[in-house]
Amino acid sequence: MEKLVIIPTYNEKENIEAIVRAVSDLDAGYHILIIDDGSPDGTADIVKSLFPKYPGTLFLEERKGKLGLGTAYIHGFKWALDKGYRFIFEMDADFSHNPTDLERLYNACKNEDADVAVGSRYVKNGAVENWPTNRILLSKGASLYTRMITWMPIMDPTAGFVCYKNQVLEAINLDAIHFTGYAFQIEMKFASWKLGFKIKEVFITFKDRKLGASKMNKGIVKEGILGVLRLKWESMFKNYRCKVTKVNTQPTLFAQDIAVQSE
Repeated sequence: MEKLVIIPTYNEKENIEAIVRAVSDLDAGYHILIIDDGSPDGTADIVKSLFPKYPGTLFLEERKGKLGLGTAYIHGFKWALDKGYRFIFEMDADFSHNPTDLERLYNACKNEDADVAVGSRYVKNGAVENWPTNRILLSKGASLYTRMITWMPIMDPTAGFVCYKNQVLEAINLDAIHFTGYAFQIEMKFASWKLGFKIKEVFITFKDRKLGASKMNKGIVKEGILGVLRLKWESMFKNYRCKVTKVNTQPTLFAQDIAVQSE
């Protein structure tokens, strides 16, 4: 199996059917995994009602309670690796990420030698629409702050529209990724970068949601600020590598070997 789009949800009944339809209508072979954190608005029931229309391409994992974005993606990554997907995507359910841009992220990993492709708001031709000025300043400030602390050469480290080759997720010790909000996005990119994988930013236009409520809160912002400092400190002691039992039918490899191959 080739491509899996992971979409975490919590109270996304206004968007979920439309986003599933938009990704499926690309007719490009994408499978979709919805990870719902016990949405009380019935999001999971809507997904289940779509199974007959998208047999074998739409999947649902239900979790009890709101456990956080980071743990949802880790759950999805492990699910994807277990099923043998080669390219694994992160995407929001609210259309802030344009589904048509999936192909550009895929192309960067498939044909342009990237191991991780990031849909970036802050590279040339990238943009943000319908955000208030204070939100833009907060986001850009967070990106600059992250680069200064971690030295990661990534313009949009908090971006949540990403494509990973399976080798990257196989190499990272996913159980060592412990942040749940925007800091999760930073830590995943940091771990990929520390292991020597090639990260390419692909410009996108990020549009603020029209339907549903934003998940942004003060706790997420605080985690992002303090999490970057903690990330930098722990990087002096933390080992993100894990043993890889199988990558694309090759013999057993270790993360450091994969890192060398990806350069």
